[in-house]
Amino acid sequence: MSKKELGRGGTGAGEERGAGVVDAAQLLRVSYRQAKRLWKRFREEGAAGLQHGSAGRPSNRAHEQKFRKKVLRLVREKYGGAVGERFGPPRAAERDRIFRLESERTGSEDWVVRYDNRFFQLQPQSRYYAPAQSKVLVCEGRHGTLAIEYRGRPLRWQEIPAPARPSALDAEPKRVAVSMAKRKWVPPVRHPWREAARRAMQKRASKAVATRPSLALPSASP
Repeated sequence: MSKKELGRGGTGAGEERGAGVVDAAQLLRVSYRQAKRLWKRFREEGAAGLQHGSAGRPSNRAHEQKFRKKVLRLVREKYGGAVGERFGPPRAAERDRIFRLESERTGSEDWVVRYDNRFFQLQPQSRYYAPAQSKVLVCEGRHGTLAIEYRGRPLRWQEIPAPARPSALDAEPKRVAVSMAKRKWVPPVRHPWREAARRAMQKRASKAVATRPSLALPSASP
């Protein structure tokens, strides 16, 4: 029985000595109706009736005894022993994973990762596993070993030399002089405007030939 239930038993005994249900509800910090139910159970069963009904029963969410024994056995094997020997020495792989420097990097489009002025070419992992332009984790171990992980999975990589930097002459774009003067637009030879002007000139020329006076002398009649 808990201390709370024992306190209720003392309050029930106080009610028998003349304390009211209202006072008991205030002492127990419950409602008036709950205090009446507790008082009824106390009169019928005594202090044992104030104990919770689920006390001593197995939980509905409890595991089987076989599973419970297995878990306890594993806990004793791994964490048993004296105070200084309970957890045991960590494995080499665990130490390397704990004592390492992790740095987040973003891969380029051609799967190249730069770290500490070194360049690493990521190898294709699978058809649907492409970390291009994605964030990867570069892990440096205690002894200088490197590992690259993507979403918690290790990646295969190969160190490559630094790419050649472009020279100053190649980097500077070539400037081409462009004349800003506005050029006069000249229509092409077969443009409709030229055809219309040509027809107008031919028409004027034909009129001029038709109206020109003849210089031939009239012939004498026989």
